[in-house]
Amino acid sequence: MVGRWARSMRRGRPGQEGSPPRSRPGRYPTPSWRESRPDLPSAADPASHDLLAVSRALFDTLDEGEILRLAMDHVSAVGPYRAEAGYLSVHGQLVPSPQGWPDHASAVDRTVRELTGRDGPVAVPGRSRGRALALNGPGGLHGYLVVTSSSRPTHAQHSLLAVLVRLTAAALSVAVAHRRRQEDALELHRLRRERTTLQQRLISLVVKAGYQRAVHDALAEVAAAGGGEEAITGALHELTGLPVLVEDRFGRLRSWTGPGRPDTYPEPDPARHEEMLQEVARRGGPVRIKDRLISVIRPRGEILGVLALVDSRDEADEYTVFALEHAATSLALELSHLRHLAEVELRLHRELVDDLLGGTDQASAYARSEAFGHDLHRIQYVVVVHWRSRASDDAFARTVRRAASAVGMPSLVTRRSDHVVLVAEGRPDDHALYETLVRETGTRDGTIGVSARCDTPDGIPGRYQEALRALEVRRRSRSRYGTTFFDDLGLYRILGPGNEYQELEEFVREWLGQLVDYDGLHRAALVETLSRYFDCGGNYAETAESLAIHRSTLRYRLQRIREISGHDLTNVEDRLNLQVATRVWKIMLGGPG
Repeated sequence: MVGRWARSMRRGRPGQEGSPPRSRPGRYPTPSWRESRPDLPSAADPASHDLLAVSRALFDTLDEGEILRLAMDHVSAVGPYRAEAGYLSVHGQLVPSPQGWPDHASAVDRTVRELTGRDGPVAVPGRSRGRALALNGPGGLHGYLVVTSSSRPTHAQHSLLAVLVRLTAAALSVAVAHRRRQEDALELHRLRRERTTLQQRLISLVVKAGYQRAVHDALAEVAAAGGGEEAITGALHELTGLPVLVEDRFGRLRSWTGPGRPDTYPEPDPARHEEMLQEVARRGGPVRIKDRLISVIRPRGEILGVLALVDSRDEADEYTVFALEHAATSLALELSHLRHLAEVELRLHRELVDDLLGGTDQASAYARSEAFGHDLHRIQYVVVVHWRSRASDDAFARTVRRAASAVGMPSLVTRRSDHVVLVAEGRPDDHALYETLVRETGTRDGTIGVSARCDTPDGIPGRYQEALRALEVRRRSRSRYGTTFFDDLGLYRILGPGNEYQELEEFVREWLGQLVDYDGLHRAALVETLSRYFDCGGNYAETAESLAIHRSTLRYRLQRIREISGHDLTNVEDRLNLQVATRVWKIMLGGPG
């Protein structure tokens, strides 16, 4: 290093030139070696004290840039030197210190980089005696100090500069070692953190795989056991701990598994429900809507309903979503299978019912119906269903069949161009089928006609005509929606459909026209009074009570009826025609209004 630049002093052996003479006993002491070389630094020199101070400063900091700055600042204190530039080795590259002189940076940089770790002369423009001093340590090259001197330095000054260089290199070695220890510690910490993350991820993957396997096994076990909708929703409830519900295509509840089932399920809004279905189907996965996590049941692109989890506390995680998706897939397969079976069964039912309505032999009818689990040996009724807002297609036929099953009415089902026909075991309830279909369709614009009882299969064609007659009478009545039994038609069972309605209107006009006009002009109720009088069998007390009027008021009204209509209620023929006319007026022509 500096020794090569300044021809460091040679310390000779005793007796050699340049060695201090030994003192001999009995003689005056010979001057000491330092006294013979006054150009070497002594411990009392100010420069030595400054060097000790900067030595402490160099080792007090662990910042490599600060160490280089201190060394450059102190170069001028040890002799006629000037620090022109300083370099630090950063990732194998020499990076110049900001304290260097930029005027001659490029020339100096090129020379310093070519030294590759050795000391060497440097030509600094405008300066003399320039030299680059390598800052080497145990770990290799830490940097360079580039110094110039305005005059020839003494040996002592060279020695001080050399000490400063070695101290700077040592301080840089300590700082580099500390930095590397920190980097190693940080790298070790990073590796440990990465290992922990990988372990957690591995654990998460193992847990996820285990949960997915549990979901798959649970639903596969349900499928293997032939479990239906309730078994699938039950398994999903056990896997997630959340209430599970299934809605049909129109938003009506099919099933609920778990706690919290409402006493009255809210009636869906058709427009909003359809919008919700399309939104969930478009997003392609479970979607949160308010307190529910919803998945659409959609085999082969056709929406059959909705599977949902009630998650009011927003506890659902990725495992819950996976279980819901898997259960929705299983339920889609189940419902698709059931629908296919229903279509096949409906087609076979249709063939049998078509034969029964057209007339077929009883032996064949009994055998075929028994294959469907339908007992034709029991009393049968023919039921005809027409819904104004629904086309009479296979979908509506399935809806009617499902509604009949829901009200406990075992039936064989077929369809015609504008209505659905059922051959049902036992007499249907007066209103149950109609009200169930109202809930299924969401509208009340339906009419149902029910035939008289049928004891044998060969009577079914005639009973079909009776059901059609009951349906037609109801559709032409003032209250056109609801259920009408053929047995309740009374006189109208013998009246046929078609142009005879015009004749009926003329008949009613002939016998009740004047009373109808009077009621319209005076806001009276003479025709209704007459109808109620006949319904009560001519009993004054019952008629007055049903009309909530006094008996004297009833007598007055009957007298006005005689006067206005010109008909005598005591005449048998007039009385019969008036009674028929009021019945037709009330049931078929709309009654009051």
